[in-house]
Parts: sequence; C-alpha cells; structure tokens
Amino acid sequence: MVIELYQIPFSAPCRQVRMVGKILNIPIETKPLDLMKGEHLKPEFLKINPFHCIPTLVDDGFALWESRAIMTYLVNKYAPESSLYPKDVKARATVERWLYWDNGSLYPPLVAYYSPIVRYRVKPDPAVATLFMDKVKFLDEALAKTKYLCGDTITLADLSVLCTITAAKAIYLDLSAFKSVDRWLKELESNYASWWKELVTGPEEGFRSFLRDYLP
Repeated sequence: MVIELYQIPFSAPCRQVRMVGKILNIPIETKPLDLMKGEHLKPEFLKINPFHCIPTLVDDGFALWESRAIMTYLVNKYAPESSLYPKDVKARATVERWLYWDNGSLYPPLVAYYSPIVRYRVKPDPAVATLFMDKVKFLDEALAKTKYLCGDTITLADLSVLCTITAAKAIYLDLSAFKSVDRWLKELESNYASWWKELVTGPEEGFRSFLRDYLP
C-alpha cells in the first residue's frame, strides 16, 4: 500500500502534511502538480478531488484534502498515541484551536498579500502585510507565555503555524521584531534539524524564487 500526496514542494499547507509524515515515519510518495499549467484541473485529478486543491492525500483509495484534516487523519490512523495530537479532550481542543486560527486568521492575509503577484503581476499591498503582522503580534504574545503553542510539547499546531510563518519569511516580510516567535522557530529547528532544510529553508528559497519570476 502506498500513501500518495499530491502537492507542490514550497506550499505551506503541503509542507505541514509532509512534516507529519517525517516525524511519524510514515512513508508518503509525493506527486507534484504544476498548478500554473493547470494539472490540478485535469480529469484524472478531478476524479480524486473535485475541489482540485492541494494538498490531496490518497491512502488505500481514500482521498482526503485540506491540510489540517490530513494532518489529524495521519496521526489518528498511524500514530494514535502521538503527542502531536493528544487524546485528552482539552489538550486536543487547544491544538485544534490553533489549527483553526492558523487556517482562518493567520494564513488568509498572507495569501492575500502574495496572491496579486502571481495573479496580476503587481507588487503586494503593504496594508495587507500590516493585517498579517497584527496576527503575528498575537502569536508572539502567546509564545511569550509558553515554550510551544500548546505548552511544553510540540503539536500539530506548531507545525501548521510554522509553515505559515516561514512562508512569510520567504517573501521578505520582516518578523525580526517578534522575539518570542524567533525563539520558538529556533526551538523547532533544533528539534527537526534532520529535515529542516528539506521542508523549511529549501522550500522558502523555492517560494521566493517562484514569486520573483512574477514581480513586475
């Protein structure tokens, strides 16, 4: 049985899923899709995911999309005792709160900031960057109180937010003022040095290079 992940290497949501696979030693075969060439709209992919979004996971015929749903699925199925997604109801709810906050509050203004570069070949709006920075300020304040987002243990919440923050760094948003965020990033890097270049710094440069080609 092969677990397949349709993705692009520098996508923040795709990297979240791949990180879970690395940490839990789940073998995942990546299947690159070139969105700029419309490969996600081809009939064969639409049969798998009619919403034509990435990442999309296929596990023994079961297709699942939305990165955070995939992350929780992988833990639930392959490592149900993992502290990445604790069983305790309150602890799990805390993880989910951060996952939903990343998806609904932190990541959207970042996408709104860089999307015009790709869609319209125009420079991003600094006012939108300010909206994102306001969210990072909340994150920084929270991390001033705890080692990781949900306490002293790394969870799926950290991986999710990590990918959003590093995507922001990739497009030259200056986060140096957020000292607690910086400390947290260094903590995560020290834990995951074996794949940090593959799933963080390498994709950062890939994303930066991709956007550079579209800047006017």
